[in-house]
Amino acid sequence: MSGLVFFIEQIALGLYIFLVLGLLLTLRTLLRARGEYRATRYELERELARGQQVAAFTRLVLLIEAALFVLGVQQVMAPTLRAQLDQAALVQAIQPDDGSFITPVPEAGGDPFVPDTSNVVINPDLLVQRALATPTLTPTAVGTIIRNAPVAVGCESPDAQLQVPANGMIVFDPMIVRGVATTDNFAFYRLELMGGALSNFGVLTQSTSPVRELGELGQFTPSIYDRGEYRFRLTVFDVTAAVKASCEVTIYVTDPPATATPLGTQQP
Repeated sequence: MSGLVFFIEQIALGLYIFLVLGLLLTLRTLLRARGEYRATRYELERELARGQQVAAFTRLVLLIEAALFVLGVQQVMAPTLRAQLDQAALVQAIQPDDGSFITPVPEAGGDPFVPDTSNVVINPDLLVQRALATPTLTPTAVGTIIRNAPVAVGCESPDAQLQVPANGMIVFDPMIVRGVATTDNFAFYRLELMGGALSNFGVLTQSTSPVRELGELGQFTPSIYDRGEYRFRLTVFDVTAAVKASCEVTIYVTDPPATATPLGTQQP
């Protein structure tokens, strides 16, 4: 369902064009049928013209309903669904579940095992030494940067800056987008994404509140997109809806690294 909603949002402009063409053709048919109805005096021809008017009017109503449906998906359903997915992904990221690790326990019953320590010699000097913790596997650091990524575009402007994600950054977990978005006569800013199945920049989020100092711009959940290279863009608009500043970087959406499995454990 979410895939269909996002697909309709991406092709909304093309759907509007087809619907407008359909409306124009239907209006032409309706006007022609009305003219024929008024021009003829024969009852049979009047009935045919009346039927053409009814069919054209029905198509007109269906096209208007389709246009309203596309508008509702683009303006209401898609932003609401995207916010719900982002919230669910953030909750899952905050409360990770690595599964259950069960330490094997000796079976109950029988004589307890007593090790033979008759030949063990303990050096008294070792008893005062501090035991060191056993080293564990280190996960891949979040924020890994790929070298030789395509250069960032427009980020030299102080009005549009991106700190996270950075250019060349590998992303796999939900993240808080941080940066600066402001300008004279500020109206709004957008976070946009292009790549994978997105042939053009699609709007991730939009805000009418400027961020004049380094702070939170929005949220980004990479898990709902195909793996690969993407262009991530921050665009700032003024009250005339003109682009005043932008910052465009390259990011790489990947699968999360595998969770390290504790050694010496046994599943039931």
